[in-house]
Amino acid sequence: MNLLEKEKLIAEKAVELESATPEEIIAWAVETFPNITFACSFGAEDVVLVDMLQKISPSTDIFYLDTDFHFQETYVTRDIITDKYDLEFVRVSPLITPEEQAAQHGEELWKSDPNACCNIRKVEPLTRILSQYEAWITGIRRDQAPTRANSKKIEYDNKFGLVKFNPIAGWTSEDVWNYIRENEVIYNPLHDRNYPSIGCEYCTRPVMPGEDPRAGRWSGSDKTECGLHK
Repeated sequence: MNLLEKEKLIAEKAVELESATPEEIIAWAVETFPNITFACSFGAEDVVLVDMLQKISPSTDIFYLDTDFHFQETYVTRDIITDKYDLEFVRVSPLITPEEQAAQHGEELWKSDPNACCNIRKVEPLTRILSQYEAWITGIRRDQAPTRANSKKIEYDNKFGLVKFNPIAGWTSEDVWNYIRENEVIYNPLHDRNYPSIGCEYCTRPVMPGEDPRAGRWSGSDKTECGLHK
């Protein structure tokens, strides 16, 4: 299938599957694009998709970006999920260690230049791992941020050059948590401590009542995305 044919198929399916369930979208994705992967951050949306994938296509690759700066709770969540489903996450690391980053770019780059830090620890590793696949699955939702409001459930990702599936794009936070409760899905305990969106430890704070759910990410700056979904 060449790029033109692929884009035509995606456009047609985006309309056809807009009202489909996440499970139906995942089933079509893994059948149509066997060389597919899922990017897991161990947040609420992503643990839901891990659970769905294990029921639909347990052999599908699941990777995570290990920035070296995650909360300890995130690593513990990873380990518990690994044991529960007996799966092996693909760990993707930056090309340089935190120490090398500090030596090359100065201490606390996440403060002086958060975009540069995200590029080193997230965007480059993601670009590297996605180059091995034909399609990827994400847990983004349209109501998470204005930058995600127009996300289609199936689209061509021009930034990374592959097909992108967003099976729960139309879900609300309530939909996510209903699934977690009904299916007894393991989730990051930070969600119970006012962290609706969880990133790296240095760039994430709890969200106060009345604040936007993503206000805890890169607080104090105008940054709203790490660059993975723009």
